[in-house]
Amino acid sequence: MKTLKFAEKLVSLVLSGEKDSTWRLFDDKDLTEGDKLVLVNKKTGEEFANARIISIVETKLGELEDLDWEGHERYESEEKMYEEYRKYYGDKVGPNSVLKVIKFELI
Repeated sequence: MKTLKFAEKLVSLVLSGEKDSTWRLFDDKDLTEGDKLVLVNKKTGEEFANARIISIVETKLGELEDLDWEGHERYESEEKMYEEYRKYYGDKVGPNSVLKVIKFELI
């Protein structure tokens, strides 16, 4: 199974079902629809759930539409969003960065 890590603040949102979407840039895992996942708390390394990818849509970070935000946490501004993703992926993150919008279900 493939592994996806989540910031500790997001774990409870995933477990409650409030968060059922994640965005991933520079996909080095070749995530595809139907993949089974182990979800991991990034801070503790603890596995907290298993999930299955139910859909993937590719877009650019600067071209997000309302549908892409469903099941995903919001940011106070576009710049805050870029700052957050630069923490994970470095300075190369910008409006033209290719993004996978991944919808998942817990199993």
